Amino acid sequence: MISSLIWEDIQESMSEEGKQHIPVMLKEVLDYLSPQPGHVIVDGTLGLGGHARAILEKIGPQGRLIAMDRDAQSLTIAQERLKDYQSQSTLIHGDFRYIPKFLYELNIKEVDGILLDLGISSFQLDNPLRGFSLRQEGPLDMRLDQGSYISAFDLINSLSEHELSRIIKEFGEERWHHRIAHALVKERTRQPLQSTSELCNVVMKAMPYERGHQRIHPATRTFQALRIAVNRELESLEEGLTQCRLLLKKGGRMAVISFHSLEDKIVKQQFRQWAAQGEWKLVVKKPLRPGGAEVVQNPRARSARLRIIERI
Repeated sequence: MISSLIWEDIQESMSEEGKQHIPVMLKEVLDYLSPQPGHVIVDGTLGLGGHARAILEKIGPQGRLIAMDRDAQSLTIAQERLKDYQSQSTLIHGDFRYIPKFLYELNIKEVDGILLDLGISSFQLDNPLRGFSLRQEGPLDMRLDQGSYISAFDLINSLSEHELSRIIKEFGEERWHHRIAHALVKERTRQPLQSTSELCNVVMKAMPYERGHQRIHPATRTFQALRIAVNRELESLEEGLTQCRLLLKKGGRMAVISFHSLEDKIVKQQFRQWAAQGEWKLVVKKPLRPGGAEVVQNPRARSARLRIIERI
């Protein structure tokens, strides 16, 4: 159950997001996923329902959308936004790595299309209580699923210096991972780190001076690394792709939008392996990128990469 206080916050967010929520690369998703009347489509990362709504309009009353999201608050907003399509959609609180289980429970054996949009939504980034933003004061949370046990606070204040260094290096591709991990462990011996601003300050102090003048915020990679670790995002992606592969009909397509090189590398390698086996083909050899007009309208789309594969 959602408390009345959280529900009021969600309702306020819904009114704001209703004005500004922009699904990334929507035209390209519709063009290449090509949902048709009567199709059964899976949206494994529902978010606020932008892609889902457009897909529902394409598949019509005879079609069916099965969509899921790990974030219960996002799911609540999407349910409200998609209330006119209740008869043709099933929305699930869960991780897309469990798509086969969800479909089995719905007695669905195969689908016509699958969409995975791996980005963090503006709704999540702009809510300081979620701890995703390094530019707003908030708790060290970073959980996509608020029911999960492990938060960024737990990782930062309990892992060894070696483990923290490894996470920041592998998931953040941060050059100065040793220095940052050492600084975090040293700082927490005084008192546990509690907030996003404390984390930012420790990372900034650990950096060589010149890093403060680069294009991205010096703590960006560390925040990314911790978020990925908290939510086991790359593990979920690898398992989810493998599971999704078994569910597509012949002629069915899977479209994946990634937002950083680690995600895109996993998708690229997996798709190429499938294509090499002869039962799949790459619909596009290189990832599609958002056009200039979209980036101007939605700057957070600038790093998006869309890859599509089809079962033949």
